[in-house]
Amino acid sequence: MKEHGNELPQIEATERMVPPEWALREQWLFASLNQAAKEFVERYTHPDGTLIWQKEWPGMDGSDDPYEAFMNLALLYVLGGSRELHDVSRKIWEAITWQWTEYGQIHREFDAYYDWMHHGEGYLFLYFLGLAGPTTLKDRQRSDRFARMYTGDDPEAQNYDKALLLIRSPLNGSKGPRFTVSEEDWSTHRGILDHYPAPYEDIPGVDYASGKCPWSDDEVYRQLIATMNERMNRGDVPLNLNASGLIAHAYMHTKEETLREWVVDYLAAWEERTLRNGGIIPDNVGLTDKIGEYNDGKWWGGYYGWRWPHGFMTIIEPLTNACMNAVLLTGDMKRLALARSQLDANWELRREENGQVLVPNKHGDRGWSDWRKPLIKYPIYLWTMSMADEDLQRIERIPKDHEWNEVIVPVVSGRDSRTGRETKHYIGNTEPWFQYIRGCNPDYPVTVLTANMELVGRQLERMRSDEGNPRNWSSGFHDGDFSNIHIWQEMCPLYFEALVQLTLGGPMHISHGGLQHARVRYFDAQERRPGLPPGVSALVEALADDSATLQLCNTSLFDEREVVIQAGTFGEHRFTGAQRIGPDSRPQGPSVEIGGKWLAVRLKPGAGIRLSLGMERYVNAPSYEGPWENCYSSDPSLSGRSGQRGETPCT
Repeated sequence: MKEHGNELPQIEATERMVPPEWALREQWLFASLNQAAKEFVERYTHPDGTLIWQKEWPGMDGSDDPYEAFMNLALLYVLGGSRELHDVSRKIWEAITWQWTEYGQIHREFDAYYDWMHHGEGYLFLYFLGLAGPTTLKDRQRSDRFARMYTGDDPEAQNYDKALLLIRSPLNGSKGPRFTVSEEDWSTHRGILDHYPAPYEDIPGVDYASGKCPWSDDEVYRQLIATMNERMNRGDVPLNLNASGLIAHAYMHTKEETLREWVVDYLAAWEERTLRNGGIIPDNVGLTDKIGEYNDGKWWGGYYGWRWPHGFMTIIEPLTNACMNAVLLTGDMKRLALARSQLDANWELRREENGQVLVPNKHGDRGWSDWRKPLIKYPIYLWTMSMADEDLQRIERIPKDHEWNEVIVPVVSGRDSRTGRETKHYIGNTEPWFQYIRGCNPDYPVTVLTANMELVGRQLERMRSDEGNPRNWSSGFHDGDFSNIHIWQEMCPLYFEALVQLTLGGPMHISHGGLQHARVRYFDAQERRPGLPPGVSALVEALADDSATLQLCNTSLFDEREVVIQAGTFGEHRFTGAQRIGPDSRPQGPSVEIGGKWLAVRLKPGAGIRLSLGMERYVNAPSYEGPWENCYSSDPSLSGRSGQRGETPCT
């Protein structure tokens, strides 16, 4: 086969293989998810793709949740789900965008104003559509327009200060920074926030030590809004580093060098602020770049910062995302420094209680608090990218006070009650995957696929129940009735952490805005589309700094298949060569030289192959391009009128 007019390196697999159990279970999962996707869409959407729901939705929150619920339609297609998923996922993205524009949350196809925890969650859908390809003019121009909202180049959305390298408010979007919020903006959160701590210790009538704050009390609510407007809504916060995902997404569409520079420069600005603060990243800087400018000089107390509401999680996640994005765009592993330094600083504060090592998750006026077990998954993400011993040490220094090989089947989106592990978007098995990829958990593929199969079945039962019938949901909005905005996520059966980990060779993306970094991805050569061909199962068995071990199996005894393997999710790596290996991992036959980012493997009916793929990592500019020419790639951008709409330009 040919790529852009050139022959791709090719290997042929002719030796018949009795499909291993993991291979058959992958095929069962693909088939079940394809059917589940169709049923899910039919259950919850109108023929035009809009969601069956209530006639109004107030406040600034909301659009991220329907995007989250349906985004896996696109990711499943990228992995090898049915062809129909491509058109359906695009149709539903457009429909949700229109519907939440009508509700009032979206303006110019982007959230009018909200924070980058929620922007990050919702725009995962956009990033998955980038992987789904092929890139259209609309995709490319839309990605550029969204990025300009954060580079200081959009007159209507002046979110970014180019001189000081700061995003000007924690609440931002297509209408620019939101320095002052109204009581209506937060109206959908009042009920749920009753169970969270107060954002400050000095809110009148609130006992901060109780860990709860009565947002439902009208007087307290007025005080909260006034105090947040005074102290919290102006200036930059670490959470805004999640915007680096949107900028990286635009770079992969446009190859615009200034976008790469933006990610590097914005991360560097936060590195400088951290250095200025003595090594701990501050969670609030004012519009003049002064730490604690509106907060009595305190480096804690910012929006989604050290004190409120989640603490360290919403500090380390955007740092991890931004650092990994910077490495993706530059190939420079030193860009992981800020995330590493904050993991180390948090670890240095550890203490032991009742035989357990605990680290602080929050900092307030009384110092460090909310002591918990250290989170393992963030150093795992860093190690998966760097393959460096220092990141492996950050993982291994954490005591194994539970069975790291244990696979869980999440019950609901949130924190698994049995293990304490985060299971947002049903991402719960990063630790046992890490054990597997290092050769310490050999049963993991079958075990995690079994767990994933159980989860899909459980979710289908829930979706088909009276609880899952959208015609039974209450209509209209009542103050504090926040949970129903998550209803589609709670009912969604499209969860496949097992397929991502096993086929791509990487952990599932970070749920609050992380790109889907992984070692490889696939294309169907016969259909010229992303994903594994029908009947082909894949298993990444091991990772090293300069190689990956991969097994492919054609489970069909009747159809020949051809799969193109890509080095890196975004083509950021380069294959140096491919070597067939036997069950004993010994080489079989001559190696194949590659020297590019694609390798074609032709699989005879019932055939399988194990390959050791040599690679140089992070040597290519990341891109959404596939192995074949894109007929849309040379389309020129569209331009509006040079004057104001409705005016005649001067001559």
